[in-house]
Amino acid sequence: MTPRLLERYKKEIVPQIMQKFGYKNPMQVPRLSKIVINMGVGIGATDIKILEAAMANLVAITGQKPVIRRAKKSISNFKLKQNAPIACMVTLRRSRMYEFLDRLISIAIPRIKDFRGLSKSSFDHDGNYTLGLTEQLIFPEVDYDSVVKVQGMNVTIVTNAKNRETALELLKQFGVPFREK
Repeated sequence: MTPRLLERYKKEIVPQIMQKFGYKNPMQVPRLSKIVINMGVGIGATDIKILEAAMANLVAITGQKPVIRRAKKSISNFKLKQNAPIACMVTLRRSRMYEFLDRLISIAIPRIKDFRGLSKSSFDHDGNYTLGLTEQLIFPEVDYDSVVKVQGMNVTIVTNAKNRETALELLKQFGVPFREK
């Protein structure tokens, strides 16, 4: 079964972007490459239970097992040793990517307290968009009682767009709520 956003992309978004930017071929239209979700758990170096809880939350949110990221070098000011576990991340592709983006746009983002829209300035020069979420509790998959510590996460939406304008238009067509200003 194909995800709802993927069908919408093929049937509605591709023709609209082709018309707006004057593309002759549908293969010129930018598309999503992957979505990377990173949850930094700095205290996970000393308390492994917090890291395991964060990994369990990422499994519930994404449906995919996260990879543990380790420190590359020791930093004494942060009491960090080389090769200590400090984060976990998941890379989503294909249908899981579209299903996650659909849940993020339609369910999770509207649950953010005092939400006024996402910033348009979070694009890099290649057209990739990164947003930071302050807590994992905005996802309905996470059981509130099982949360050990409220964690934030970074969500990076990677596109193959050539510049910021086409990537912004692509994400607007998907329904990502950006601020007007």
